[in-house]
Amino acid sequence: MMKQVIYLSIRELANLIRNKEISPVDLANTFLERIENLGPSYNAVVSLTRDRAIKQARKAEEEILRGNYRGKLHGIPFGAKDLLATNGNIPTTWGAEPFRNQIFNYDATVIRNLEVAGAVLSAKLAMVELAGGMGYRQPNATFTGPGISPWGKGMAWSGGSSSGSGSAVGAGLVPFAIGSETWGSILGPANNCGVSGLRPTYGRVSRYGAMALCWTLDKLGPLCLNADDCGLVLEAIAGYDSNDPTTTRQKYQYDAGDGNSRKFRIGVIRDVAEGADEAVRKNFLESLKSLEDIATIEEINLPDLPYEAVTRTILFAEASSAFEDFIDSGKNMQLTAPEDRFGGYAGLTILAKDYIRALRIRGMIAKIVDQAFEDFDVLVGPSRPSVAPSIEGEFRSVIRAGAKDLMGAIGNGVGLPAISVPNGFSDAGLPTGIQFMGRAYAENTVLQIANSYQSLTKWHEYHPEQLA
Repeated sequence: MMKQVIYLSIRELANLIRNKEISPVDLANTFLERIENLGPSYNAVVSLTRDRAIKQARKAEEEILRGNYRGKLHGIPFGAKDLLATNGNIPTTWGAEPFRNQIFNYDATVIRNLEVAGAVLSAKLAMVELAGGMGYRQPNATFTGPGISPWGKGMAWSGGSSSGSGSAVGAGLVPFAIGSETWGSILGPANNCGVSGLRPTYGRVSRYGAMALCWTLDKLGPLCLNADDCGLVLEAIAGYDSNDPTTTRQKYQYDAGDGNSRKFRIGVIRDVAEGADEAVRKNFLESLKSLEDIATIEEINLPDLPYEAVTRTILFAEASSAFEDFIDSGKNMQLTAPEDRFGGYAGLTILAKDYIRALRIRGMIAKIVDQAFEDFDVLVGPSRPSVAPSIEGEFRSVIRAGAKDLMGAIGNGVGLPAISVPNGFSDAGLPTGIQFMGRAYAENTVLQIANSYQSLTKWHEYHPEQLA
């Protein structure tokens, strides 16, 4: 029975737990054993939090037996990207050698909210060092080794910077994981590992206790087996936090919706798949055909603005500022990837006037994109322009010249919610993804469309055969 729970959705696991067909302790032990045995194969795990997991699972089991059921996450194991502070003498390494033994005496708000929901922290998951804050050119930019996708016969990169979160969910090590995104760090691993990853609206989820990379771009969100699970997790972690003044006071309650109750309106930015891999373009066009059953689809033109340059300028300027003391200390020379040791210096040369200009243009972009959503529920595009690259190569050797990440630049620059869900495979058996991006705080609309798409296509039900 316990082996059969691997790759069950959160809803399915929750029903088994609530009906007392499986116990939270047995479930925790099943996933802990899987993390211990398979985690090293994917360079996915920094710390196995066994003691904490068993303690939380026993508490959940006792509460449920007494009739105190907290909800769908009660007794469900999960993993957390290792930039989230955790109490209990558990290291929080930020994926970087200089911080390998860093200890905090408190839990990040996201970790605390999941504990309140009854979820069971089973592992701290690997990441690109400093979430890519010093810049990186290759998958091995982390002291844990390159994140490996469960697809690609051990040679494909899981994506960054939430590498372990993507691998862990894709390999069935945990039912869900928490990642972070500044630009592509949730949607990228979701794409490469064949799972669903939700980037919430900026300010929807507290970042208190999370490593700061870019104050105006950082967001925390879930990676799960399907879009519905992402909604369940988001409801648990969203909300105002006085420790993070950027959080919204808007309350969030997940509404899965009924895909048959309405016709969605979808916009496709002209040339959004320009320069992408052939498999990415092919699967994206097939996805649009599938979506015609539930939506009207229309091409949209956006004004010619430096979308990517604006977000890149903000990212580099804020990241270098966040780590200025670290750079000045000389500890950057202890980073694993040689190029990372020097990448932060370039960001420190960005002029204040250029940063301010980027902020001003970002405001213009926000207005333009918000106007576009007057006519559309979501905008769609490929999650990434390429399938997962080899763990042995540099990124510039696999990214096609001219390939763009327009939606990533806009969505992260403005802080809009988006989800990546699987939409097929390349001839080499590597997954591709499609992303749905919505208006600020319109996570439910994004999730409802993603749920409807997944009910039509079933790509999210494919898992690596050798791991089932």
